[in-house]
Amino acid sequence: MRLFFDARYIRIDFHDGISRYTTELGKALATITPVTFIISDKAQLKFLPAHAEHVIIHSTTSAKEPLTSIILNKYNPDVVFSPMQTMGTIGRRFKLILTLHDMIYYHHRTPPHHLNMAIKLGWRAFHMTYIPQRITLNSADVVATVSHTSKSEFERVNLTKRPIVVIPNAPQRLEKFLGDKKIIRSESPRNLVYMGSFMEYKNVETLIKGMEFLPGKTLHLLSRIAPNRKAALQSLAPHDAEVIFHGGVSDQQYAEILANDAVLVSGSLNEGYGLPLAESLEMGIPAVVSDLPIHNEVAGQGALYFDPLNAKDFADKVRNLDDTLIVRDLIKEGQKHISQYRWSISAKILLNTTKKL
Repeated sequence: MRLFFDARYIRIDFHDGISRYTTELGKALATITPVTFIISDKAQLKFLPAHAEHVIIHSTTSAKEPLTSIILNKYNPDVVFSPMQTMGTIGRRFKLILTLHDMIYYHHRTPPHHLNMAIKLGWRAFHMTYIPQRITLNSADVVATVSHTSKSEFERVNLTKRPIVVIPNAPQRLEKFLGDKKIIRSESPRNLVYMGSFMEYKNVETLIKGMEFLPGKTLHLLSRIAPNRKAALQSLAPHDAEVIFHGGVSDQQYAEILANDAVLVSGSLNEGYGLPLAESLEMGIPAVVSDLPIHNEVAGQGALYFDPLNAKDFADKVRNLDDTLIVRDLIKEGQKHISQYRWSISAKILLNTTKKL
């Protein structure tokens, strides 16, 4: 079987969620079966296995994208897997698995900021109704997604008539960046850590407002942020609250901040998976997150949950972690629960899916 894997979503500057999913799943798949990677930039090869078999075509944002299947036909693939759903399917002569991670953009239609204006306009139009998505997904043989929560949402609105398979996301092992450094824990964790974008649905506002009730603690906002968005959030910070905007951090810095007497926090109103939550559980860091179905799926009994529209409830849950017995139980349950998410497991699910086509 000639199995092709679309790796064009790998970013060469820094990983976003799709880029990391593409990279880690692709590498894990290559350990169990021969794979030909589809790339658009030779720089993407450094994120893939050494000497990976590959073909180079246009980028995912090229005007040629609708013709992708016609272009791939000449390489005679049997099955193509794409970690997104935007691959052009006109004229394809191979089996195809397309991936839709979640339905966030049907609830929050602001497109990713890195896209150009023409694509942003098309993005908004695409998400006005379910019809374009149904046409897109039904052009595949199988639809993949990253969680059972997302699968249930697809089924609820009849988003596709194709079989849906869950190929889960998985956390990276951040402890590898710590070297000989130990995780610091105190009787009252003082650092609250948020990793993620600052799009409106991420609801960072509740975290900042909740700092009014958490004197002596510091909220660390790790990701890159646009100046105007930063100014808007800074204006919400309560008087004397410690809120630090890091403006982007490396994986090593991320790990070191989490290891420094920290709690992972998120007030998101919608998630496709919640990778920072998974990473914190893997590392043995307690988490306080919004009470969403997907957060419950990823963390189980390994996190404390709060009403994302209630800053006081957020602060109350954080203060619960002053009880060392609660922290100990959360860490134990969290690490047990997150052990079901491994890239090796996801790769086997993908391979078994291709064998059934």
